[in-house]
Amino acid sequence: MTAPMAVGSDRTERQPGALAVARWCAAQGWPVHPLAPGRKTPPANCQPCQDSPHSPTECPCPRVGRWCHGFHAATTDQDVIGAWWRVNPGFGTGVACGPAGLVVIDVDSHPADVPARDRILPGIPIHDSVDLEGLENGYHTLALLAALRKAPDPSQDTGTLRVRTPSGGLHIWYRDEANHRFTCSTGSSPGRALAWQVDVRAHGGYIVAPSTVTTGGTYTPLPGATTPALLPQWLAEELIRTGHLKDRPGQPTAPQPAVPDRARQAVVAAGGGRRGAEKVLDTVLQDVTDCATTPEGAGFTGKLNRAAYTVGGLVSAGHLTHAAAERLLADAARAARPSQDRQNSAVIRSGLAAGSRQPLHIGKARG
Repeated sequence: MTAPMAVGSDRTERQPGALAVARWCAAQGWPVHPLAPGRKTPPANCQPCQDSPHSPTECPCPRVGRWCHGFHAATTDQDVIGAWWRVNPGFGTGVACGPAGLVVIDVDSHPADVPARDRILPGIPIHDSVDLEGLENGYHTLALLAALRKAPDPSQDTGTLRVRTPSGGLHIWYRDEANHRFTCSTGSSPGRALAWQVDVRAHGGYIVAPSTVTTGGTYTPLPGATTPALLPQWLAEELIRTGHLKDRPGQPTAPQPAVPDRARQAVVAAGGGRRGAEKVLDTVLQDVTDCATTPEGAGFTGKLNRAAYTVGGLVSAGHLTHAAAERLLADAARAARPSQDRQNSAVIRSGLAAGSRQPLHIGKARG
């Protein structure tokens, strides 16, 4: 079976195509779960789950065919999948990597300052005499790691499924038939990481399915293989070297609501609504909720603090109220880390207070 073709951005085209993507993934043996329409995060839990937070293992919802708790509810049951997408044909598709036996190398291409040399390829010293001019993103660090191991660059591996992301990144899909049970990581983590701007999606996380359409664009399969190849031995060895084998049972957190839609509503309700402020708010809250896909090593506290600082600037500039800001940040934090409300609240208060001293006048900055 070939990979599903990318569909257009018109909603009437997306609705039938979205279910086809989910069914195709399930037919490969990959458990799937819904993503909120246009988003890369799961839809909200049912109201009882929202009102009484609890562990996904204690929740009866997935056992009776509800999608609560994100990837924990993932299934290959075509009847359940059909029922989910009948409720909302605009759902996107997430694939639970661990149960699917998948390891996905997630290459980022975000503008950012190059980190200290010991964080470019964790555990591999890069001497000061080495010229790093031109090194800008995850494509470069992954190619560098492959070259050091005398291996082909995975981003050029036409023998496995590769998916271009809307932001210009790349998902490189592999099968882990040795059942290493590798864990997730982000390339910016000060702890476990494969390479700078190279994330890993494995046990305890999920990946957006090929051909899924979001507001940012389509996750587009590239020419070449339409299914994942076996994880190369050298990459498996690198994942082991960089600490991706878990020594104890994980405690994954459940992705919950997609907050940014509510964020835009709050801006409008607070008398703002300028597109610049909406975009800033959407971006920083999405950075926080995206941590739901990686239970550990996502730099969550730093991202929440940066989001609170930025939102504090928006509040001080009059783009939304302090109460709305605090609520939106708390919701985003709870979606990613539902078991640490007290710690999240402290980070939010501190970030908002600091950010409020630097008003962020989006409208004036854009003329």
